[in-house]
Amino acid sequence: MTDLDNYKQQLREFYGSRTTYDHEEGTRHPLEAKLLLEFVPLHSGQKILDVATGTGLLAIAAAEKVGSEGYVVGIDMTPEMLHQARQKITAAKLQNIELIEADAEYFNFSDSSFDVVFCCEAIVLFPDILATLQKWYGYLKTGGYVAFTCPPETAFMASLQQRICARVLGVSLPHILEPLGTPEKCRKLLDRAGFRDIEIKIEPSGRYRTLSDNRLSMTVININFKGNPLFSKLSPEQLNQLQVEYKAEIEKLATDRGIWIDTTKLFVRARK
Repeated sequence: MTDLDNYKQQLREFYGSRTTYDHEEGTRHPLEAKLLLEFVPLHSGQKILDVATGTGLLAIAAAEKVGSEGYVVGIDMTPEMLHQARQKITAAKLQNIELIEADAEYFNFSDSSFDVVFCCEAIVLFPDILATLQKWYGYLKTGGYVAFTCPPETAFMASLQQRICARVLGVSLPHILEPLGTPEKCRKLLDRAGFRDIEIKIEPSGRYRTLSDNRLSMTVININFKGNPLFSKLSPEQLNQLQVEYKAEIEKLATDRGIWIDTTKLFVRARK
């Protein structure tokens, strides 16, 4: 199994295990899907693609907005999340939504197929974000929208993780939040992919996490550094050093309420 295959498998397992994703403590998944949907003008009869649809939070709401004359396609590679989405679709009695279990990186749609391409929270997970945006550009009709959310590079303690890994490994590695980590970076990538009329909103948010959560799991490391091959070569001593240093840094940040985690999101849209 290649490092990329291992990364994809870890993504499936990580998201597949989240059976209460819609209501996870300290998260705002339903709200972020709602805000992203509202960021794009939708109307009856449109065809929508929701990439990394997960439990269908955005796709289901989009299907209700575009009505029976419209159509929504949701694609995701995690069967457990799609199972949750199908249960909600059945309960809502929606007929204008289709779910596809596939890796969106390798699955292709025809050019000019969609009025809008959404991706809520997951664009940072793609190995090649520019190539992904270029594919989405092709899927869109002229004048169509792409819209996604992503955290800034300062969120989720990314810089702390990067500093500790650099100390342990002796080399600085790109973090998953870097490519789209500022409004300027988002604009640059969208521009390179051919998009215009780029708009970005910053929605500040954050939460406290308990001090007891002071380990940096290998799954989180591999996802946050996109399966960088250096991590598969870590010695037991390096792994231990990683945990010791992470715990020490976390304890420095502790307050009476816990550790503050920045969960700010960028809401981004652009047109073809």
